[in-house]
Formats: sequence, C-alpha cells, structure tokens
Amino acid sequence: MTSFLLRAGLTGLALWLVTRNMSGIYFVGGHTPEARVAVVFAVAVIFGLVNAFVKPVVKLLSLPLTVVTLGLFHIVINAGMLWLTARITEHTTGWGLHIEHFWPTAIWAAILLSIFGWALGLIQRAWER
Repeated sequence: MTSFLLRAGLTGLALWLVTRNMSGIYFVGGHTPEARVAVVFAVAVIFGLVNAFVKPVVKLLSLPLTVVTLGLFHIVINAGMLWLTARITEHTTGWGLHIEHFWPTAIWAAILLSIFGWALGLIQRAWER
C-alpha cells in the first residue's frame, strides 16, 4: 500500500510540474491548498488506473503503427492516456485536469511527464536504497 501511495504521489508531483511548466494544461477545482493537493492526488490515481487498464489494450491494437514509426507512436499513446484522464476527471466530476488542445499541448505534456516521471523515479530508487 505504501508503494502505491508513493507512486501516486510521485505521479501527482510529475503532473503538477508539467502544469507549472506548460501553458494550456492546468488543474481545475480545489480552492484551498489542501483541496488542490487532493485534486492532484486523485488525478494521479485516475491516471494510474487509465494506464493500467486502457493503455495495454491501446498498445496492443496500435502495435503495427508503433513498429512502423519505430516506437514514436508511444508518445501519441501517452498523450492519449493523459487526454483521456483529463476528460474523465474534468467532465464527469467538475474538478481535475484540463488540457486545451490535443496537439500540441497533450503531446508536449506527455513528453514532459515522461521526463519528470523518469527523474522522480531515479530519485525514488536512490532514496529506497
């Protein structure tokens, strides 16, 4: 359970860093700092669930396109998972993640999220030693 909470927290931190470094993507809802942290954490959990259940199916179905593009289509898949998370959270609950445009906002956000997630993962592994 601690590993799940830590991973969700790091994902939330990476999402928050993306929203701080890009325009066109931001969190909606949470008018107090505590509520804002809860929104970021909830979006991170939903993003993890989307990645756990939807992403494997999309990756399998898009395998030929991924091979043809030498793996670059994974960026589009990651952007799609981010876009889906934004649609689920903002349009069903009134709070969550808002992305203005798929291209270029979601694409660049997916790239930044991968970089921040990678860096935070390195920090997590170093800390656990």
